[in-house]
Amino acid sequence: MMTLFSRGDDPHCHRVRIVVAVKGLELRLVEADPARPPEDLLDLNPYQSVPTLVDRDLVVYEAGIVCEYLDERFPSPSLMPADPAGRAQARVALHRIDQDWYSAVPALESGDRREQQRARRMLTESIVASEPLFRLRPWFLSDQFSHLDAAVAPILWRLAHWGIELPASAQAIERYATRMFALAAFRRSLSPAEQEMRA
Repeated sequence: MMTLFSRGDDPHCHRVRIVVAVKGLELRLVEADPARPPEDLLDLNPYQSVPTLVDRDLVVYEAGIVCEYLDERFPSPSLMPADPAGRAQARVALHRIDQDWYSAVPALESGDRREQQRARRMLTESIVASEPLFRLRPWFLSDQFSHLDAAVAPILWRLAHWGIELPASAQAIERYATRMFALAAFRRSLSPAEQEMRA
């Protein structure tokens, strides 16, 4: 059985847990406190970072790499387009989500008040600017659930927790989030700490 070292309040780990839930995979979940990482993690990953996936003798870390590995190892349902151009476009979009959305997470989680305010403003502006993209297809830039959805969902789930309220002009994002959060796989992906964020 695969083992996933994860943190219940971390959006990168949540992204991987969404992929695991969508694919219906069973694995051993190990909660990893960054202040006191498990000894196994110290031996497996030189950065002691989460998420870290162990599949037999293979160790994979970094959320995007773990998600792609799981998609290739367990190809049904596929979470990437079948054609090279489509995959390249999806990877570019994932890169932008990482750069524009996930880059705000450290300041939102542990920055001082000024850093948090700046990160809230930047993240809100970036999400609102993407609102037209949420109108194009049933899922984010796709006709079916994909890696892009697994990447944006943890951020959208945490907005209220971070004190971010989207404006009324972001209706397409709100509709998308409502549909996403109602998915059985998404509900299964939530840790107790994540459930409390929107209790």
